[in-house]
Formats: sequence, C-alpha cells, structure tokens
Amino acid sequence: MHGWIILDKPLELGSTQGVSAVKRALREGGYPKMKVGHGGTLDPLASGVLPVAIGEATKLAGRMLDASKIYDFTIRFGAQTDTLDAEGRIIAESDVLPTRAAVEAILPAFTGAIEQMPPAYSALKVDGKRAYDLARAGEEVVLAARHVTIHSLALAGETPADGPVAAVTLSAHVSKGTYIRSLARDIALALGTVGHVIMLRRTKAGPFTLDHAISLDNLAEAAKARRLEDITLPLTAGLDDIPALSVTPDQARLLRQGQVLIGIAAQQGLHLATQAETPVALVELSGHELRVVRGFNL
Repeated sequence: MHGWIILDKPLELGSTQGVSAVKRALREGGYPKMKVGHGGTLDPLASGVLPVAIGEATKLAGRMLDASKIYDFTIRFGAQTDTLDAEGRIIAESDVLPTRAAVEAILPAFTGAIEQMPPAYSALKVDGKRAYDLARAGEEVVLAARHVTIHSLALAGETPADGPVAAVTLSAHVSKGTYIRSLARDIALALGTVGHVIMLRRTKAGPFTLDHAISLDNLAEAAKARRLEDITLPLTAGLDDIPALSVTPDQARLLRQGQVLIGIAAQQGLHLATQAETPVALVELSGHELRVVRGFNL
C-alpha cells in the first residue's frame, strides 16, 4: 500500500477532502494506518487529476508539486470577476468578443517563459496571511509577478471558425506555479476584452493522467471490497522519469543508513536505487559520490 491513488476529483471538493476520502477508504477497508498526502492542490471549482500519496510515497509528494501539469479550461469573454472564475462577483465588463482567428493569433505570445501576476484570490501568503483571506476581508492584495513557463497552449474542443465567440476552450501544459485563472485574464486583456474561467479540468499531473484516475464512488467500492491494492499504483509510478540503479544488499544497507557510496558506475544525476525490485532510495550521483536524496523504509 505504499504508492499512489489517483483521484478524478469532482467539482466542489477540496484537495484536503480528497486526502480525507482516501484516509477514510483505508480505514473502512481495514488497512493499517498510514501517512496520506496529495501531490498538488486543485481548487474546489476545478476537477481532474489529483495524485494522492500513501505511506512511503508521501516522501515524493514534493516532487509531484514541482511537476508540470496539463489543464483544459474555458474562458468566457465579456466579464471579469474578482476571483477570475465563475465564483466571484463581476468587476469589469466589455462588449468586445474576439474571433477564433484572433485567439489563435494571440496564443504564441503566451507560450514559453512568461511573467504572470497571480490572482488576489490565491493561497499565496502576504505578510504571513493567505491572499484569499485578505481579499475576502476587503483588503487590497498586491502580489509580486512570477516567472512561469507555458510549454504549450492550443485551442481544444469546437470553436466556430467565423464571427465573434463568447467562449473558447484551451489546453495548456504549464510549469509549477502557473495560475490558469491569471492566464485566462491576460489572454482576454490581450484580445481587447475581459474574461474569466468557467471550466477548469486538470488532465495530467507529472506522470499521472486521467487514464489512471478513479472516481470517489470507485474508491468507496474498492474500500468496501477490501481491494484498494487493485487501484493503487506503485511508489515507483511517481518516478517514471528517473532511471533505476540496481544495488547489492550491502550497498542497500549502507544507503538505508544514509551513507555515501563511492565508485558507482552510472550516469550523473538522479537515480532510483533498487535491490531486487524493491525501492531503496532516491539517490543522486555527483562526481564519484552517490548520496541519498530520499530514503524509503520498505
């Protein structure tokens, strides 16, 4: 049970509630009490891929937070809200509606390394307080712009070829720290209008896609049948981009003790040290030294 359960998070459910659902499933299925954590916050108004780490996989949750993500999202033009999504109140309006051609023409300007102003309604902290708490209290929130990377950005779904469009759906592959609501705001402004997000769905987080994701109903059914193992991906599924490095029992023992190994023949960089298919540690080879980055108690 040291691994990943990938939820297809429904709307109006917070990420911490998703974690609670997995904890409840483990408890109801009679499994031992284990650490559980998520690999990337997903807003209640967003749905899709929510990786939930169990046991020793929680040591990799930080890597999942740093991973790139893919989202499908719909921008409705003509109104901007204070939250930049459908939950907020309208603070700006425009009669301008862009054409599909205009949207396609502007997308390259938002692809690659860009500077982005996070939304006031976000979990970022200002003087030790959450920005959304300050915004809800009516205080003016000033956040610093941040550098993010939009790896790809393209139209998704059906969009009329002719005439103005009230809404468009896009697919974006983005780096850590990217706010889709801010991206939607800025795209609308660049088109000479205003807009906000009315649909947001995460289709991929790190190596995990919707093909791996299960519903809360399926989670509950698996718990009731005491077969959560059938829907749990192995710990190594979160490291599919890391090459494996086979180690001997003696080397595995030393790594578990946090010791440095010398003279290991392998490429420089990160590796997953394994002994007879059992993960031992995430290690990094630098020069002639192999050091433990994250050890696993398996």
